[in-house]
This record gives sequence, C-alpha cells and structure tokens, in this order.
Amino acid sequence: VAGLSTPNQYMLYFGEQLLGTPYVAHTLEGDKEYLTINIDQLDCTTFVETLVALTRTALQQSPTWYTYAANLERIRYQGGKVDGYASRLHYISAWIVENSSVGIIREVTSIIPNADNQIKSLYYMSANRDKYPALADSATFAAIKKLESGYNMHMSPLLRKNDLMKKEVIASLQDGDIVCLTTKTEGLDVMHLGIVKFDGKKPHLLHASSSSKKVVVDKYDLYEMLRPMRNCTGVRILRVTDN
Repeated sequence: VAGLSTPNQYMLYFGEQLLGTPYVAHTLEGDKEYLTINIDQLDCTTFVETLVALTRTALQQSPTWYTYAANLERIRYQGGKVDGYASRLHYISAWIVENSSVGIIREVTSIIPNADNQIKSLYYMSANRDKYPALADSATFAAIKKLESGYNMHMSPLLRKNDLMKKEVIASLQDGDIVCLTTKTEGLDVMHLGIVKFDGKKPHLLHASSSSKKVVVDKYDLYEMLRPMRNCTGVRILRVTDN
C-alpha cells in the first residue's frame, strides 16, 4: 500500500479497513481445533490477530493467502503450530510471551512514564471449566492446567488507567499500538484488546466491540473509556516489530 512503511502504520490502515465488520463472540470455538480464518466476523482477539497477520504479510512483501495463513498460525498458537485446543494461546500473557520470544511483537509498557507492575496467577479457564466445552476432555483440561501453572504469580508491566490522562503517557503512545485491557477478575489477565487510533491529540480504541456489535473507534478517549469500567485496572501496550 503506497505511503505505508512502518508496522504501526499498517496496523492502523488494516484496522480502519475492518471498521463496521460484525462482532461475533467465540468465532474460533468448534468441535476440532484447526486454523480458522474468518475476516467476516471478528471478536476482540481475532481482530488484533488478523491485523498483526496482515501487517506481517504486507511487510514480507508476499501478499498471498498462504503467507497470511502461515502468519496467523504463527501468531495464534504455541510454537506457531496448531496442535489441539490447548495449543492456542488463550491467555494474552502467554500470547505476549510467545510472540515476543519470536520477535513478532515487543511490549513497550515498561518504557512508558509511570509504568507499574502487577503480579497475577492465571487459572480462569480451569476454574471455569464448564464455560469451555473443549475442557470436557480430560487431556485438554490437563494441558490447560499445565500451561496455567507456568503463569503462577506471573509478573507483568501495567499502565494504571488513571495515568492515561497524563500528557507524557499520551505522548508515548502511537497510532496502531496494541492495547490490552487488564482486569481485576481473579485468574484472568486481560479482558479486551484493541489498537490505538488518535483522534486529534487523544488516543482512542479501535476495536471489535461487543456492545456495538461491530468494529468501531470508541467515541471516548482511552482514559474516559476505561474510567467507568470497574473491572479494568489499566493497559499493556505492544508494538509489532518490523523484523
């Protein structure tokens, strides 16, 4: 695409192309785990994964369906390969660790002014087994529990939501940054994902919204959007790399 060169520019460009796409929850849940490619219906996670895969495909200057599918699989699964339900990176903390380790993204939260840390253990899926049909299978359940045990007392950086009104924090954000909304919910790390789109001088969230039932730019800036969300503690900020 003419005029685009950085990963962040591509992230925002593709995000804007998907505005209005219907929001549908659980688009990846089926009887069997396989690489689902669905750009006609998105939830907050598949929206961000789609943008990252499109961005990587564009940067590789190999705009084929095969390249896109390979990128999506690399981003979505442990070790970059579909190997059953438990291989999908269900927890965003694990998604960040996996995709950072292979150089697809880098987390920039800790270099933003006022950044803090949080410690959390992940066990939401195993504690809510009945919400996940795939966990009825005992081997799958055991595999998820094993993954969770690796994130016991997991420390991660965090930008508290009250800091999102500060000028120096806003100045550290860029169009196309990935925003992970952290949550108070016990055993869970992240409740929602989107990307930054500046409207004037304020960062807004471009995301697949469950309340709007489609991909939108939130009418409130990040600080105002998160302020009334009692369950949201803050954000983590990620950037797609250009390697």
